[in-house]
Amino acid sequence: MNLLSQLMQTYKTLSIVGMAKNSGKTTTLNYLIEEAMDDGIVLGVTSTGRDGESTDLITGTEKPRVYLSAGTIVTIPRKLYELADAGLEIISLTNHYTALGQIMLCKVAESGYVQIAGPVNAEAQKEICEEMFTCGVELILIDGAVDRRSIAAPDYSDAVILSTGAVLSRSMKRVVEETALTVRLYQLPELENSKAKDLIFLKKIQNNKPEKVIVIKGNKAELLDLSTGLLAGKFLDEAIDEKTDYIYMPGALTNSVISEIHPSKFRRVQFIVNDPTKIFTDVISWQQLEKKGVKVKVLKKINVAGLTVNPYSPAGYSFEREALLTAMRNAVEGIPVIDVKMGGKIH
Repeated sequence: MNLLSQLMQTYKTLSIVGMAKNSGKTTTLNYLIEEAMDDGIVLGVTSTGRDGESTDLITGTEKPRVYLSAGTIVTIPRKLYELADAGLEIISLTNHYTALGQIMLCKVAESGYVQIAGPVNAEAQKEICEEMFTCGVELILIDGAVDRRSIAAPDYSDAVILSTGAVLSRSMKRVVEETALTVRLYQLPELENSKAKDLIFLKKIQNNKPEKVIVIKGNKAELLDLSTGLLAGKFLDEAIDEKTDYIYMPGALTNSVISEIHPSKFRRVQFIVNDPTKIFTDVISWQQLEKKGVKVKVLKKINVAGLTVNPYSPAGYSFEREALLTAMRNAVEGIPVIDVKMGGKIH
């Protein structure tokens, strides 16, 4: 069974997220598009930025172009419409805009290359996806082309396909460890305590923007005059006492925040974040935090539907393909890991 056929049994929208530039995100997108073409799947394709140009607009390096078959539904801003090699039929003009103009919903009438772009805002993406489904689309691929971390957030899609590879490091061990940590963070458990969850949502509704840190003690919740966790560790340390059960962090949860809290408090307090993209750490720091007893849960976890690996780096070095695949599969058991350049077979 190929990757797309397997994923379609569970998901309707998939975000493709690269851990870094040149990790193989666009190659993964093209591979999934080819699978859809082969299987006769009616596909919707959109983006949280811009993709499909032959040259990276930032680095100036060559990029894979995006080829769409007839029948595909795609989002294209006005300024990119005339640049398409494919024949495009405009279905509708949406109410959403990018720097490249109003976003149009188009049907590919004649197969060819296109440059795709769409809204960054998650709510706008949802609206566009809903309109795509009304056009007969069976599966939507969302190209995460702006901010790699934020686009993985669960508000954008049902699940993510994570693209990783040699570009992360010259050390294959480090590439595997960093990727495995990302997967692990994405799958952190959701907060199960319904009372605590209700208290957080109630305070979030009552509170004006920006959101504040919420401290939960038993059946009571109070707001701290902190809108972000950055540089707030000492204030959190003062707020945590023997009655504190949860600390909800609306912003980023970082190593620096945790380091200012006395370790004796970690085993009785749980830190809560909206989703795993709010956690900023590295492999060694996370291992140290776990040893100290730090517990983190999320309001929404991220479903990792699959992982693709690219053994080549534009810096000129590479890993042995099978060695990378084997190491990655051992590190993220239960998640399909493929090299799309080698046909994407699932073992």
